[in-house]
Amino acid sequence: MYNSSTDEVSGGEASLGKKGVQETATSYGPASLSSAFSQHSLNDSSTSQRLSIPRLTSGSSCSSGSTNTDASVIVAVVEGRGLARGEIGMASLNLKCPELVLSQFADTGTYAKVITKIHILVPVEILMPDTACEKGKGTKLFKLITENFPGVPFTAIQRKYFNEKKGLEYIQQLCAPEYGTVLMEVQAKYYCLAAAAALLKYLEFLQNSVYAAKSLKVTFKGSEQTAMIDSASAYNLELVVNNRDHRSEHTLLGVLNHTKTPGGARRLRSNILEPLVNVDTINMRLDAVQELLQDEELFFGLKNAICHFLDVDRLLSVLVQIPKQETVQAAEAKITHVIQLKHTLDLVPQLRTVFKNCNTPLLKQLSSIKTVINPDTMYLKGSLNMRTQKCYAVRPNINEFLDIARRAYTEIVDDIAVLVNQMGEKYGLPMRTSFSTSRGFFIQLKLDGSVLPRGSLPPECIKVTKHKNNYCFTTADLMKMNGRCDEALREIFHMSYVVICQLLSTIHGHIHCLYKLSDAVSMLDMLLSLANACTISDYVRPEFTDTLAIKQGRHPILERMARQQPTSNNAYISEGSNFVIITGPNMSGKSTYLKQVALCQIMAQIGSFVPAEYASFRLAGQIFTRIGVDDDFETNSSSFMLEMKEISYIIHNASDRSLIIIDELGRGTSAEEGVGICHSVCEFLLGLKAFTLFATHFLELCQLESLYPNVENQHMEVQHTRSGDTGVEHVVYTYLLKRGCSEERLYGLRAAEMTALPPNIIQEARTIASKVSQQLMVYPKSHRQRALYRLATRLLQAARNSRLDPDSLRMYLKGLKKQFESELQSAGPPAAPGTQEE
Repeated sequence: MYNSSTDEVSGGEASLGKKGVQETATSYGPASLSSAFSQHSLNDSSTSQRLSIPRLTSGSSCSSGSTNTDASVIVAVVEGRGLARGEIGMASLNLKCPELVLSQFADTGTYAKVITKIHILVPVEILMPDTACEKGKGTKLFKLITENFPGVPFTAIQRKYFNEKKGLEYIQQLCAPEYGTVLMEVQAKYYCLAAAAALLKYLEFLQNSVYAAKSLKVTFKGSEQTAMIDSASAYNLELVVNNRDHRSEHTLLGVLNHTKTPGGARRLRSNILEPLVNVDTINMRLDAVQELLQDEELFFGLKNAICHFLDVDRLLSVLVQIPKQETVQAAEAKITHVIQLKHTLDLVPQLRTVFKNCNTPLLKQLSSIKTVINPDTMYLKGSLNMRTQKCYAVRPNINEFLDIARRAYTEIVDDIAVLVNQMGEKYGLPMRTSFSTSRGFFIQLKLDGSVLPRGSLPPECIKVTKHKNNYCFTTADLMKMNGRCDEALREIFHMSYVVICQLLSTIHGHIHCLYKLSDAVSMLDMLLSLANACTISDYVRPEFTDTLAIKQGRHPILERMARQQPTSNNAYISEGSNFVIITGPNMSGKSTYLKQVALCQIMAQIGSFVPAEYASFRLAGQIFTRIGVDDDFETNSSSFMLEMKEISYIIHNASDRSLIIIDELGRGTSAEEGVGICHSVCEFLLGLKAFTLFATHFLELCQLESLYPNVENQHMEVQHTRSGDTGVEHVVYTYLLKRGCSEERLYGLRAAEMTALPPNIIQEARTIASKVSQQLMVYPKSHRQRALYRLATRLLQAARNSRLDPDSLRMYLKGLKKQFESELQSAGPPAAPGTQEE
């Protein structure tokens, strides 16, 4: 993979197509293994998909789009058989980051966890056992993966390579000692070990290189360490991709992404899709962001230091790989990588200096992070500059033959300069020496207003190219000198490579330090990005309790788009009122409000401040959304069928610690069926302690407040104005959330009036609607029970979370007492014994 040419190492392509894999395998491995890899393309284009390996660059801000397009993760998935069906093992490795991530978990029949994890990884290839995808006998998991990822190449590997014993041997051999505790976690996790064995064997053949012993970072991630956001919810909330324009940065990632390194952007994206659930870790991040905001010198010092770092993960990935074939190109590439490593390490002292006065634990932890390399060597842009740096990378007096070869190279370069100068003097033309990777040294001639003598170039000029007044050409003597120059360089690179390999073997023994540096740089970059977002908008630090309470919260993406503060709203959900029904006309802001609450929850759980005046959250283990959809022609599903699939997924996976967002359920069928489905779904969800926001146009659902004390009705307020000239009534949307059920009726017809529908059609529709409308269901209202329930839940909430001093607490309790007495009085006298309350 890294032995083609210098340019290909840093900016070329490595094919993952069927042909490339098989050629690699047969060229140096046993035929039995090459036949084990059979690519099953899901479309014609997948076989020609190629993996882009970008240059190691520094200091440019990474957009939300760039973090997806250069994905390079390969995933191996295996499922238990027989009684172990549903037990999933996964192994993934990013070709740009030498970290092997193992997962094993029990999944449901919908395989929601597997699909979600693969969506987050954005793989370029998926590996599975051939027994799972036999024609006509494919497993349910195989079918679901191929349906959900139609554009990702799929490779079937013989089942025998999914070997847990071999996987354990690989990890014992490759895992860096500092991460050795992972062996205790995975030694009984047979399925993730089996997936790791197949993945590492496949990568060995794909890349034509092996990983150095004790050089990989191996981690085990269970499914309980982060909150689960399914792919449909990530799409609906526009977490990393804008639904209308995939290139747009109007996403949550676009709002928060001010990172300066590729590693920081990758970490931010991963955290948004998998928020934390450990409140101590979240608060450590919040402390760090708060200190960065309070200490301006620290903030700008770190920001200036971090922007010069290359992609440390990518650099690590190439350093720990050992090519199977030693070529000049491989040698030149290794020298380049060592120079880049020195450039990276040279930046660490500056980071330490800036960190000197930090106070928060996380920043102190991040701050605790040159033997044969020439101290004057540095990473430079430009092909000739970098060629010179590689030539003189190793200190003098370490290898006598290397010093001789370098002197010979220097003499040839000097001779080239003399040749060009003499030729310029001979013909009286302003000639100068230039260099490019493809041509080597050549002659450049720029004519400013003057003309060539005799109207042409000298006769010895060959391979002439012209652009405006610029001429580029070479001569036979110069081409010979280029050949001698290349030969000298090959000698230099070969001898330098010997010294570099000795250095790398020493570096591999301390590779954990580089992993810690990589982790620290990406974490610091993400924290700086979160702090930077706070300087653009007015954000507040959230706290974590058992209540979701947001005062004057704003939609973060809408705020960025509008470049002004959108209408702010309060949100309050507690154990005592954990089910909120939201009604209101079309276009009144219901969907925006629902998304706003979910986005703020995610921001808080990744350690970010949130757009509000005050914010408190309950940690959510899962975040589910069911927001408007269209027909899906690929699966032959109507919009109503997609609604049912999504709500079925929520019902099967929701728990007491979930945050559930449902918008306009049942709109794809008749009103009677829609009300019935909504009512039954609401009653099921009311049996959970999950926090639920349910927006609907079915006003009949508002009666649930009378039946269940933990239901609360809210609505988006609209105002009516009448034109003084024409007397025509207009609707003004305030986008404000108010208590109670919406009193608006026939607001669909009001929306229709705003279109070009003829007035007579609108009037006819209004007449018919008034005839067929029915009275809302009337249920007996147990006001006294509701008052008692609210008092009990608020007393419990105060006992758990109150930080008030005794006098303030006494005043609060008196206020609760007055409110309770007022509610009892409005409820009327209690029902007489032996009678039912009407």
